[in-house]
Amino acid sequence: MRAVFLDFGTVSHDDLDTAQLERVLPGITLHATSTDAEVDERIAGVEFILTNKLNISRARMRAVPGLRLIGLTATGTNNVDLEAARELGIAVCNIREYCTVSVVQHVLGSILSLTHRLREYGQAAIDGTWSRSEQFTVPGAPIRELAGKVLGIVGFGTLGQAVAKAARDALGMRVLVARRQGAAAEPIASHSPVRVTLDELLRTADVLSLHCPLTAATTGMIGTRELALMKPDALLINTARGALIDLDALVAALKGGDLGGAAIDVLPKEPPTEGSVLFDPGIPNLLVTPHIAWAAFEARQRAVDELALNVEDFLRGGRRGRVV
Repeated sequence: MRAVFLDFGTVSHDDLDTAQLERVLPGITLHATSTDAEVDERIAGVEFILTNKLNISRARMRAVPGLRLIGLTATGTNNVDLEAARELGIAVCNIREYCTVSVVQHVLGSILSLTHRLREYGQAAIDGTWSRSEQFTVPGAPIRELAGKVLGIVGFGTLGQAVAKAARDALGMRVLVARRQGAAAEPIASHSPVRVTLDELLRTADVLSLHCPLTAATTGMIGTRELALMKPDALLINTARGALIDLDALVAALKGGDLGGAAIDVLPKEPPTEGSVLFDPGIPNLLVTPHIAWAAFEARQRAVDELALNVEDFLRGGRRGRVV
C-alpha cells in the first residue's frame, strides 16, 4: 500500500508520535510541505493521500487511477472535490472533535484577554506609563465582569456547544444561539439555550463567537450592517473561517469605537502573503493570532491518531469518519 502525507508539517512541529499511522500504513512517506508541482509528483501511483489543507482536485484524482482513500486531518472538506470523489469511487474521511478542548481554551482566553485589556495594560506596565502614574495603578480602558453577560453563539455544533458550556460554567455567562433561517425560537431540548434570529443575537450579545462553516450563505455574514447592530462595547471572536467577516468593516468599527474588541484567529487567505488590514498596529483592542486555536499539542496528536483509526477502519471495510 503506497501512502503519502503531503503536508505533515502543518500538523506536527517535529513533536508528534507517528506510530499509529505507520502501523496501519507501513512505509508511509511524510512530507512537511508540498508545492503544487510536488503534489502532482508525490501522489503518482499512491493508494492513500493524506493531507490537512492541500487541494485535491478532480484532475488530481483522475491522475491517480489506483487512489482508494483521501484522509484529512481536519473537519473541513472544502479542499477536496467531494463530487469528483463520489463519481470516481474514492473514499474521503475527515476527523471531528479532536481539537474541542484547545478551541474552547483559545476562545475563553481571548474573551478574558480582551475584557481585561491585557495587551494595553501589559504595555502600560513596561512603557513607563505605570512608573509615571500618580496612583498605585493605571486608570484607563474599562474592565468588565463577564458574569451575567450574554454570549452569542453562531454555529451550535460540537465546538459551539463546548464553548457555551465552558462560558456558563467558568464565567457565569448566559448563552443565546443563532437559529437557522425558518426555525422556531425554541430551545432544541430542555437543557439547551434559546435560539434567536441572527439580528436579535447581534443586538443582544456582549460577546459573539463564530463556530459555523464557510458556505455561500455564511460568506461575509458579519459586515457593516451586522456590526452596526452590535453593542458598542461588544466583543467578536472568530475561530471558524476568515471569510465569515468583512475585515474592512471590522477595522472601521473598531477604529470608530463602534465595537469593543475582536479576537481573530483565521483569515480569508492563509498564510496572508499579501498582508491584512488587521495588521495595522493602531487598531484598538484587537487580538490577531495565526490560526492556532486548534493547535494544542494534545489536539494535534489526537488528529494524527484519529486519522490512523479512520484508515484502519477503511481497510476493514468500515465507514469511520467517512464523508464520501
